[in-house]
Amino acid sequence: MFKKEIIVTEVALRDGSHAIAHSYTVDQVVRIAKALDDAKMPFIEVSHGDGLGGSSLQYGLSTTNEFELIEAAVNSCHHSKIAVLLIPGIGTVKELKTAAKIGAKMARIATHVTEADVSKQHISMSKELGLETVGFLMMSHMAPVEKLVEQAKLMESYGADVVYMVDSAGAFLPHEVKERIAALRGSIAIEVGFHAHNNLSLAMANTLVAIEEGATRIDGSVRCLGAGAGNTQTEVLIGVLERLGIKTGIDFYKMMDLAEGIVAPILQTPQEITKGSLILGYAGVYSSFLLHANRAAKKWNVDSRDILIELGKQKVVGGQEDMIQEVACMLANKKLTVF
Repeated sequence: MFKKEIIVTEVALRDGSHAIAHSYTVDQVVRIAKALDDAKMPFIEVSHGDGLGGSSLQYGLSTTNEFELIEAAVNSCHHSKIAVLLIPGIGTVKELKTAAKIGAKMARIATHVTEADVSKQHISMSKELGLETVGFLMMSHMAPVEKLVEQAKLMESYGADVVYMVDSAGAFLPHEVKERIAALRGSIAIEVGFHAHNNLSLAMANTLVAIEEGATRIDGSVRCLGAGAGNTQTEVLIGVLERLGIKTGIDFYKMMDLAEGIVAPILQTPQEITKGSLILGYAGVYSSFLLHANRAAKKWNVDSRDILIELGKQKVVGGQEDMIQEVACMLANKKLTVF
């Protein structure tokens, strides 16, 4: 049975940063945050695409310092609370403290699905700072059900208020989501969340399956503005949930107006399932790799799809972006050898 109330977090100002090469301006963040606040969005995530501290040569340099963007969002909202993402090893406790000081109210501590143990310090600090604290298990398709449950229990034991199953590659099929969310719901006492990507055109279907199995926290990105082919499209999700009689407290019309009037003009290209994003889901590769793979393909004169397929075979995960250039170089050398 579907739950009657769902809490939505809007991720376009974090996950969407990947899609626009981390080029958000203060003005853009203010306009989007104000419109989301007016629509009564519960949480708005604002960070570099790879979380606090992510602005770097390896992950992509931000046009504007992320703390300026976070503070601008905080000052623009009366209803919505600002969330930040932190990946231990990229972001540190120092950045987390700064985010809390300037007004963030939620921290989402993200690790690879098999590495929840590295989140203990950051989850504990988040709780000490009085933040609502989310454990965020990325690339969840890479772990069997038992391992996923084990890692979720670790995050719960560290003090997380919610644990998310994150489909970073957009690789899950509905029956796989069903099995895993049911297992999580039956194994931990805290809330379960789900974050989808649309690389196989299954974000909405997978999100609805997750809700049906007991997930009460759901992520969406307005106008699908997220890495790869984007996330579950927020304004569509709100309409679908209303049809199902599920309450979110979010204004459906205002979300549609925001999507078309404010976010659409920001998109550098339409968020659709292209050959690149389709391969991300097919190969089970981190969605934020797409722009990096496209650049490497151009540099080495190889097909970006071949790069992503090889990355999938090697089970490369977030944090190993340097492997993209290595794989492209390897494919280029192989191509020269053939000819």
